[in-house]
Amino acid sequence: MSEVKVIEGADFRKMQLLQVEMLVELDRVCRANHIKYQIWAGTLLGAVRHKGYIPWDDDADVVMLREEYEKFKKCIDQLNPDICFYQDHETDPEYRWGYAKLRRTGTTYVRLGQEHIKCQTGVFIDIFPLDDVPRTTLGQMLQDFHCFILRKILWSEVGKYQEHGLLKWWYTLLSKIPVRFVFKQLDFYAKKSSNHSPNMVRTLCYTSIGKLYRKHPIKQRYGMPKRWFTNLETFEFEGRMFWGLKDYDEYLTFSFGDYMQLPPEDKRVQHAPVSDYKF
Repeated sequence: MSEVKVIEGADFRKMQLLQVEMLVELDRVCRANHIKYQIWAGTLLGAVRHKGYIPWDDDADVVMLREEYEKFKKCIDQLNPDICFYQDHETDPEYRWGYAKLRRTGTTYVRLGQEHIKCQTGVFIDIFPLDDVPRTTLGQMLQDFHCFILRKILWSEVGKYQEHGLLKWWYTLLSKIPVRFVFKQLDFYAKKSSNHSPNMVRTLCYTSIGKLYRKHPIKQRYGMPKRWFTNLETFEFEGRMFWGLKDYDEYLTFSFGDYMQLPPEDKRVQHAPVSDYKF
């Protein structure tokens, strides 16, 4: 595995501001085409608690209900190529994740352990689609297990180099499964999703938020109310205004608990180490 390169000081701040410029460009295209998006996760928390980035946060997160996500994909040619480009498995066959990114044009940003992945790199913001989950708890649990397996297949091309022993063997085996199989399975769920259905929603290729942060009742672990992502208001973030969740307190409490309380200093870390970057 390559050596870790630490991004700090002026470089770290420059990376954040490059991401802000991409958020501005995304916002421009979405507003021009009446597409509803929301900043969420740590980005929304940063907007509420810091009016900008959480000081140690190294990425930005945007979410869209599936119908909005598909509308945005049809508008990616409107993005300014001097600023950023859209990336998913359809625009970049070597890309292995089940959600999209905007990549900053002319930059390099390689996650540690992913040097062999041949997809385009660069400073990025994540764009997560939200898909419907089944109405019944049993159906949600089965879908959750299905998506867990799909995520591991996508991750296997990384895991087979990072893990050891039985896990290395397991990921090597999973890496033999064509990724088109995974995306076909995810497309099955996407086609069942609707802005107007009563179902709860989640990002299929990411651990369910209700399981990740707190011990919620089982009926709340596998999805989030769709109304969180249809009722919007604007939030200040790094001196700009972006759309977010009107019910931010309910969502942030669900996700982080006492979200206004800063974590211990040893928890104030970047999400993932990098082996190479160039801004």
